Amino acid sequence: MTEQRYTILVVDDTPQNIDVLVGALRDEYHIKAATRGQKALELARSSSPPDMILLDIMMPEMDGYEVCRRLKADYTTRHIPVIFATAKIAVEDELRGLEVGAVDYITKPISPPIVRARVRTHLALYDQNRELERRVKERTEQLTRTRLEVVQRLGRAAEYKDNETGLHVIRMSYYARMLGEAVGMGEHELDLLLNAAPMHDIGKIGIPDRVLQKPGKLDAEEWAIMQTHCQIGADILGDADSSDLMAMAREIALGHHEKWDGSGYPQGLAGEAIPRVARIVAIADVFDALTSVRPYKSAWSLDEAAQHLRDNAGSHFDPALVERFLERRAELEAIQARYAETQPQAAG
Repeated sequence: MTEQRYTILVVDDTPQNIDVLVGALRDEYHIKAATRGQKALELARSSSPPDMILLDIMMPEMDGYEVCRRLKADYTTRHIPVIFATAKIAVEDELRGLEVGAVDYITKPISPPIVRARVRTHLALYDQNRELERRVKERTEQLTRTRLEVVQRLGRAAEYKDNETGLHVIRMSYYARMLGEAVGMGEHELDLLLNAAPMHDIGKIGIPDRVLQKPGKLDAEEWAIMQTHCQIGADILGDADSSDLMAMAREIALGHHEKWDGSGYPQGLAGEAIPRVARIVAIADVFDALTSVRPYKSAWSLDEAAQHLRDNAGSHFDPALVERFLERRAELEAIQARYAETQPQAAG
């Protein structure tokens, strides 16, 4: 079997510094490069993310600290180890780098042997951590299944109030996991997403039945009440300092009705200010709602639902995520078939 060749992303606004690092690493690794923080984030969030990032601190527009902070705040990139490579050598600079999530700190001018040794060490640790996660996952498989069943039933409690089918939360959680995998989320984060997504509408438990189950269009007062289900869900799931699972579930519950153009609710967030896991769940949730039979509608075809996502990419949905989602048509069809309703309701 061919030995795995890792990909390293080098981020520095000075091309000469990039050249030094590329020269030190290209014999052992695939190398990608970026000269700006925003480009580094785009590469890290792509469908082929790097295995490690070597990151300069002093860059225009967005410094390395902010790049690292955003990487570690995003469930799709937080698992990627970051090493700062910088001329800022004060102790307080190094401490700040470690506080925002870096695993190591290399000072300039760069010594190629030291760079190779540090990269090799942290990739080995990264591999060990992933293997440990795999073993823990195997040994706690029954617990994981039980936990998933509990959170799915919690999600279904809200869906039943809203006349949804029980399998909706299962299908949309697998759609969400599929999209998370497509954009490079790590295995731990993918498991969290699968478990957290079913709780996206848990806040509907707190919405009065006269509003939630009203057959006609909601008036302005009723719509304002309906919109509170996002904050109610976040309150039910606890604060951001709770477990990883509940913290992600809270982000999703609060943010899955935000829209890319800022016209959503409850906070009117736009673009990348919306947590990425909430943007992922928004696509998965709408896609399943469109392709499912409901008492008030027939199921749309996959092509019709896909066109709706395309038409609303850039307004409702993150356009890059829509593209990744629709690229996996075979997987979408497989999830639909596996979790199809056994007794579908006729549309009325």
